[in-house]
Amino acid sequence: MSHRLEDVMALFDGLFLPRYRTRLVRGGDEPLYLPADDACPWHRVIFARGFYASALHEVSHWCIAGARRRELEDYGYWYLPDGRDARQQRDFEAVEVSPQALELLFSRACDRPFQVSVDNLGEVDVDREGFQARVEGRAERYLREGLPARAAAFRRALAAFYQEAADLDAAVAAGRARLESAESRISEAID
Repeated sequence: MSHRLEDVMALFDGLFLPRYRTRLVRGGDEPLYLPADDACPWHRVIFARGFYASALHEVSHWCIAGARRRELEDYGYWYLPDGRDARQQRDFEAVEVSPQALELLFSRACDRPFQVSVDNLGEVDVDREGFQARVEGRAERYLREGLPARAAAFRRALAAFYQEAADLDAAVAAGRARLESAESRISEAID
């Protein structure tokens, strides 16, 4: 099975552009989320340098972000680049566990390897194995308790395409069915 970014982008766009006005876009050196504005009618999940793992990772952040956060550039979060101190690295890892857990599940759905990203080339010793264990534990908890609705839909579309050999249209339809089912359950719980 080849893993073409165009396929992942088509799955994401087919699944989320109609309902959420959001597209997955290949970008430059740094990932970024940009909400729709006067120059562009749709929100953009921009992944770095055409990297497959970056695409899955940025989608995972989008799947977690609530409606208010999705109206803000980069979801309103700040980012500290390489060279974080020990406290900053702990804070970074604490907020990265859930998105990387979703990225792990997306990677599995694509039959692709996954590696955690501690994203720090500074002087601080990083416990990569400990972080990996926390990410894997969170992924297992998602599997037991359920993924966020958009994440479940995207994972379903990926699995249909990569594991079940569905074509793009059928994979998107499988993801949409999962999304509609999840949204229906949420609506019933609120009523």
